[in-house]
Amino acid sequence: QVHLVESGGGLVQAGDSLRLSCAASGRPFSSYFMAWFRQAPGKEREFVAAISWSGGDTHYADSVKGRFTISRDNAKNTVTLQMKSLKPEDTAVYYCAADSSSYPEYESVYEYDYWGQGTQVTVSS
Repeated sequence: QVHLVESGGGLVQAGDSLRLSCAASGRPFSSYFMAWFRQAPGKEREFVAAISWSGGDTHYADSVKGRFTISRDNAKNTVTLQMKSLKPEDTAVYYCAADSSSYPEYESVYEYDYWGQGTQVTVSS
């Protein structure tokens, strides 16, 4: 089992940058495929970015490709989402998620075993 805690959310203006962090505790962090999802008011939770166990493979939603970067530090048990050129439509609660399977369907919200409590990101125009 793993416990996830997100941090780094806040209120920023369009065009600004923000860095989200997710700290994990429990079972060895490197055994989990990690991802970030987000959920805007009245909308379903959607995939943002994912990173493989070693960090060698990353995947992004088309809406954030080129603006967001996911990374992980297995020695520090953290996964980070660096967000640049933020837009008002990026406003959402951002969730960190962990998946213990060997062949993750990384874009599916149903794939992940553990979730953090979320951190609010608000981008004003």
